[in-house]
Amino acid sequence: MEVVPTDAEESTEAVDGVHLSLLAGADEMNVQHFEIEPGAAVPEHSHPHEQTGYITQGTLTFLVDGDELAVSEGDSYAIPGEEPHAAENRGDVPVEGVDVFSPPRENPDWKD
Repeated sequence: MEVVPTDAEESTEAVDGVHLSLLAGADEMNVQHFEIEPGAAVPEHSHPHEQTGYITQGTLTFLVDGDELAVSEGDSYAIPGEEPHAAENRGDVPVEGVDVFSPPRENPDWKD
């Protein structure tokens, strides 16, 4: 069994204002904590991993196939593998939450 406290992993700023921390992981999935500052955006991307998540603070607006989907504190979501998506924090507080990826995903290279 692996236990990883939130403060044990170093945060990576994947793009301006988007902070990611890889947490516990196994052969089939891993957990990632995220914090997205007000006004920050995750660029459109896709990946082979299934992604599920849970918002613990704020509201994150996902942009998927021309639709805008607001996901707020206490809401969860699921994104199929290979589905292009982006996300924006249009609020006044940081958005925080956790994502689970299957298979496990490393921190993305959105800056490259």
